Order: sequence, then C-alpha cells, then structure tokens
Amino acid sequence: MQLRVPAPPERPAAEGRAERRRSARPSARERAAAVTGRLLGPLAPYARRFARRARRLKPCYPRPGRVGWRRWIPSWRQWTGATVGSVGLLSLFLVTAYALTDIPSNLNTYATQQDNVYFWSDGTPMARTGWVQRQAMPLKDIPEDVRWAVLAAENESFYSDPGISVKGLSRALYRTVGKGDTEGGSTITQQYVKNVYLNQNQTVSRKFTEAMIALKLDNKMSKDQILEGYLNTSWFGRGSYGIQRAAQAYYGKDVSKLNASEAAMLAGLLKGAGLYDPTLGKANHKRAVERWKWILDRMVKIHRLSPQERARYRAFPEPLKSNPLYNTGAQSDYLVELASQYAKKAGHLTDKQFDLGGYQIYTTFDRKREQALTDAVTKARKQAKRTNPDAAKDGHYGAASVATDGRILAVYGGPDHRTQGYNESNAATVQAGTAFLPFVYAAGLEHGAHRTRGGAATPVTPDTVYNGDDDIPVTTPEGPYWDRSGKKVTSRNDGGKSYGQITLRQALAQSVNTPFMQLGMDTGLENVRQTAEASGLLSDSIGPQVPALSLGNSTPSAIRMASGYATFAADGTHTEPYSVRRITRNGAPVALNTPRPRRAVGAEVARDVDEALADSFRAAHPATAAGGPGTAGKAGTADKDTAAWYAGTAGSVSTAVVVYRMDLAKSLQPLPLKGLAGTPADDVPYALWSAAMGLG
Repeated sequence: MQLRVPAPPERPAAEGRAERRRSARPSARERAAAVTGRLLGPLAPYARRFARRARRLKPCYPRPGRVGWRRWIPSWRQWTGATVGSVGLLSLFLVTAYALTDIPSNLNTYATQQDNVYFWSDGTPMARTGWVQRQAMPLKDIPEDVRWAVLAAENESFYSDPGISVKGLSRALYRTVGKGDTEGGSTITQQYVKNVYLNQNQTVSRKFTEAMIALKLDNKMSKDQILEGYLNTSWFGRGSYGIQRAAQAYYGKDVSKLNASEAAMLAGLLKGAGLYDPTLGKANHKRAVERWKWILDRMVKIHRLSPQERARYRAFPEPLKSNPLYNTGAQSDYLVELASQYAKKAGHLTDKQFDLGGYQIYTTFDRKREQALTDAVTKARKQAKRTNPDAAKDGHYGAASVATDGRILAVYGGPDHRTQGYNESNAATVQAGTAFLPFVYAAGLEHGAHRTRGGAATPVTPDTVYNGDDDIPVTTPEGPYWDRSGKKVTSRNDGGKSYGQITLRQALAQSVNTPFMQLGMDTGLENVRQTAEASGLLSDSIGPQVPALSLGNSTPSAIRMASGYATFAADGTHTEPYSVRRITRNGAPVALNTPRPRRAVGAEVARDVDEALADSFRAAHPATAAGGPGTAGKAGTADKDTAAWYAGTAGSVSTAVVVYRMDLAKSLQPLPLKGLAGTPADDVPYALWSAAMGLG
C-alpha cells in the first residue's frame, strides 16, 4: 500500500513574491563581508606578500641548509623583524604612557612648606618657626654663579635637554633591576619632579612616573621656572631646604651674598649632605674639598667661570661649625606668639596659609630693651628664690613696654614658654589696684562731676578739692551708697591714713584712694569705664560697675596698662598696641592693617594727668627724677595685697610691670604677695620698670 502525502497548500502569489525578495536580499554578514572586500581588496596582494615573508621569519629549528651551531641561530630577517617589532611596541607604549600621565595638581605639601622668619625692629633675625627650614627665593635674586655651580654639579645640559636623560635612566634601570639597588642619573627637572610631586621611594615605577612627568613639565614650564623650583626645594643638610636656607645654615649669609667658591661647596651637598658636609668628619671634609674643586673646574669647562676667576679660589671656603639659624628660645617664644597672632589677624591669613610658611614677619620688638627687661626680671627671680623661697615658687612677673604710637617694644612673658603656656605680659589675671586711678582722674577732668541727679555737670580741674580722710562714706546725689548686703560703702586709704581736704592732683601724686572713689561716683562709673576703654584697656577686663571700679577692680594685662599710660603721654591720642610692622612672603609684600591713632581724651586732660603722674614720680624717686626730666609714673597696689604694679612713661615709651603670686596647679586665684614685691625702700616692680626704661 502506498501512502500519499498531501501537498502543502499553495501560498498566495503576493506572499510568494515578498518571500522571494527577502530570500534574494543579502544578510548583514554578507553585506559586511562585501564592504570589507571592497576596502581590503586592493591590499590583498600586499597581505599575501607579507604572509609569505612572515612564513620565512617563522623559526624552523634546526634550520635547514645550515650545519653546526648555525642551525640554531635566527636569520638576519628574524633579527630585523624582532628588533623592529620591539621598537614599535616600545614606542607605542611610551606614547601611550606619555598621553595618560598627568602632572599632579597637588604639590607635595612637605616639599613646598617653608619656615616663617621673625625679625627684630632693627631688621636682624629673631626667630623662626615651622617644621622645615625653607625660604623660597625668586631666581632673579639668586646670583648666576650660584645657579651655574649647581648646574655644573648636577646637570650642565639643563637648558638644552628635554627634561630627562636617557643615558641616566638606562643606568638607573640597570642598577635597580640588575643589581638590586638604585643610582641617580636624573636631570634637574626629574629631581624637581621627585621633590614636589612624588616621594623618595627608589623603585622602577617611581622612576618611570618621574620621567613621564618631567617630559610634560619641560613642555609646560620654562627652564628658569624649573630651576627656581629646584633650588628652592632641594635638601642641603643641616635641616635646611632650598639654597637660601643653605646659605644661611652654612655661611650665615643670604644667597645673594655668596661667591662662586661658596656656591660650589653648597652645590656639592646636593650629592648627599651626609657625605659632603665638611664639618661632619675628616672623610667628609676630604670628599667635600675634592668635589668643590671638581665643580669649579666644571664651571671653567662650560665657560661659566674664567680661568682667572678660578685661580682666585684656591682655599676651600670652610663653612660655619654649626647652623646659626635662629631657633625660638625661652623668652622669644612669647614674642613669636604675640607676633604670629597679630600677623594672622592683621594680614587676614588663615592658620593653614600661615602654617605653609614662607612669611617674613618684621616685628616691633626692640632687641636691647627686650634684653634689659629679661635680665632685670631674671635677676629679680633669683633674688626672690634666695631671700623668700616660699613666696618665690608661686611668683609671677609680667611686664611690657609700649611706644606712644602703639609699637610693642618689649615684653616679659614668663621664665619658659615650654613649661608655662601663657604669656604673663598679656594675661588679664590680677587687679590693677591703685594703678587704675589715672583713668578715674582723666574721666573726671573730661566729663566733670554731677552733684545732682539730672543736673548739669560741674567742671573738675586738677585743683578741685575732695575729702582725703580715711573711712568716709561714698555718696550719690540721693545720699550714701548701700551695697547689696545692706551695708554702707566707705572708702579706705592705704594704711588707714587721712589727708583732709586735698586737691585731685595731689591725691593722684600721693595715691590717696578716697577722693577718687568719690570722684568716680560723681563723674559716673559708665564714664570711667568708657575713658579706660578709650585709653586702651579691653572691655572684658573692666571690673564690675560698682564703687570699687575706681580703685582698680579691673584686670588689665601689662601690655594694656602700658598702652593706657602711653595715651596720656601722647596728648590723649590712643593707638592700639601692635607687634608687627611689616609682612612679606618670599619677598612680596602682604597687605597689613596697621592701627591708626584716635582721640581718647582731650589733649589738655592728658597733659593734666601726665603732670600729676610726674609729681608722683618725683615725690617717690627724687634722685632718679632729677636726672630724668619728663618721666612720669606711679605705683599701684591691689586689694588684699595680691598684686603690686608700677606703670609710667619716659619720653615716648610707656612701661607697666606687675608682680603677683598664683599657684597655677590649684587655681587662678591670686595669693597674698608675702613680701615678694619688696618694700617701699626696695620696690621690685619699680626696680624692673626703671631697668626697662634705662633709668636703673
């Protein structure tokens, strides 16, 4: 039996034609092959020819037609092909690496950090701060002999090379890979890259990155810019970075003062200060001399030093035995602290900016006055330890000299800033006591007295008379003044002495308390406060606004007290005390807000106060007054004998000294002096004051 398979149903004619068209259309793969064929067709003969030659280059060992060892040696075609291929791949790798390498945007902070240098008022160095000794110098300020001494020693082809040395890189690679250690051979550009962008790790990868960045940097920066950066970031030993600090560390002079011989010695240190610092031993000295000679001879060879000039440098320029750069010492720490705080505030510098360094801070501190003040306090401390050891162990001495134009000339901040972290000349810790009386006197002369509530002020003059008796009640227009405990407030004089009716000028000269306590009430305690603040005392140091304000319950620092007294010597104009007169950064000026004088009290009022203070000085120290006309000042004692002051002026300088006791391990509460301030015949604050003023 045969099975019949039914035929498939016929498709409509239209569908058959569409299918045929689709079947006739080439696929995507076929189309791609056709395009490729059209493009590569003309290259087919070359491809076949290359394939035939490649088959010839294919190693076939042992090689037919050769005998002996030659059967195993590649043909010249194979050698040529391998060489060309290797060079091509290496070139492709280097081009790609160059394209992908970027110059880092962030510099190595440590490599660019500099120290800040502080100068005395006469321009001589005082101190430096910072983690590193570095001060950048513009290339124009570095003599050509110094530049070429470095180039002769390190990279004489610097101005013509592309930023890298192929020979040096090859030698370094061989030493690193082949022998397990490293060797230099870097150009100055590469060394600069290592200093400011990379680390000091001696690895092949670091050297390769260094070379790539150096190539790019050489195309981006001028040679002079690279050389300037290199000279300012290189290590020269003795804790110094950069040619300026090296010149100071080894020869005690600025780089601008170096000659070619000294420059050659410093250039030799770039090979390794530990091996070429001549002061570190005989072997070092011998190496340093040999390298110094070699560098000078190289300078002659490259025509940067004439034979005649070279002949002048026969003796090795011996450097200083030790680094003369100034470090902050015990007392200068306080000066640096004051100056840095003021520099940041007046120069609008952030802590981060200031800590990066490079600033030259020209202070107002007078070196001679500072030394005289420090010596005087040091002597007083030693004397106190011998005669009064119990009181001396808790003794504190604060002192400051301020010019009438606001310049802080000298301060004594303490025995050692490293063990005592605050500045006694700037500390508001103890009461001013009767040293505050001139401000009450000035307020009375300026504003007058109000005898009745709401009535007109009665003028007050130096000849105005007040009751100088002891233990008299303090009055207001309404009657006696009562404190919060319900007690009538009275005024007391030192020693309970009564003076009867006394003029204000005499009362200030003799430091009689009772007239000024009443004068403060008559003038108005608010006016007393305003006068004290206008004269230079800080508002947060002014005491409570009670009758005791007139007797010095305020706690001004020695700096502020000296500044206040300076206002009277300046005919009533006050200039805020400042410690920095100029700032530069790597030689460029930094804008600085310098205080300007302003009127605090009337000129006549200031002269009246100054005359009364002169009377006080003459009465207490007639012998000294006879030899120093124009000197004014008075002593001050605080309540319960917790502080002793002397403040006054001589010419255009005001000085304030305070002596007090305080056990900082227990509290900030002042202790009784117990004789630490001496006696009226041997007054310690006055002795320090007169020494600071050059009168003692």
